[in-house]
Amino acid sequence: MSDIRISSWLELQERLFRGSLQPSIQRFRSSYVFRGAPKVTHGLETSLQTGGFVHHEHHLLTSFRKYATRHPVHGDWVWNWLSLAKHHGLPTRLLDWSYSPYVAMHFATHDLRTFDQDGAIWCVDFTKTTEVLPKKLRAILREDDANIFTTEMLNRVATSLGEFDALSSNDFVLFFEPPSLDDRIANQFALFSLPSRADLQLEELLRRHEGTYQRVIIPAALKWEIRDKLDQANITERVLFPGLDGLSQWLKRYFTTRK
Repeated sequence: MSDIRISSWLELQERLFRGSLQPSIQRFRSSYVFRGAPKVTHGLETSLQTGGFVHHEHHLLTSFRKYATRHPVHGDWVWNWLSLAKHHGLPTRLLDWSYSPYVAMHFATHDLRTFDQDGAIWCVDFTKTTEVLPKKLRAILREDDANIFTTEMLNRVATSLGEFDALSSNDFVLFFEPPSLDDRIANQFALFSLPSRADLQLEELLRRHEGTYQRVIIPAALKWEIRDKLDQANITERVLFPGLDGLSQWLKRYFTTRK
């Protein structure tokens, strides 16, 4: 495993932004996406896998589409419905990621109950995972001069999970941006990982392809400093979960006395 243990707030930022300069355009544009975990023991299992729902994926999504007709999505595509279902807590094969290292830091340090344990930030280079995609998917990216998929791009190559799974006999994962379902998606700078089969272990897949990822370990002793500095930078539940629920979560944590 590509683990890097940091020892300071400055080292954490330097590590997460390292290599983001793109010489061809002289701009800082990272090729990594990030996912924060409050416990270092948290892997990359999906809610389908941890809940034992892998064999019920089709029925879960079909039922969600059937009963959620009062909440239509823009574009009646399976990928938009899958995004909406994930957004509202249905077990899916998707995992949440962010383009923002700071959003990942938030999710690694938002739960005060885990402050006695190391946290982690998963960093995946989407340009590396793109290299092993099936030809049809890589062709779509070339046509659109893109590195990340949209749901419309996905729909051009597969209109169902079954069609998507049949694209290749080799395992792969891609990243796509969901439609802006609400402010939470936009404020979290969010995207999803989509594996080539529901039972695919993403962590195992990444290990097979050297250089595709790293995991930055946040020592428990640093969590309070990181958390307080994120709060001062306005990376809080109030912003990432707009509304009264997010506001209440932020205030409850912000006014908790450190023991």
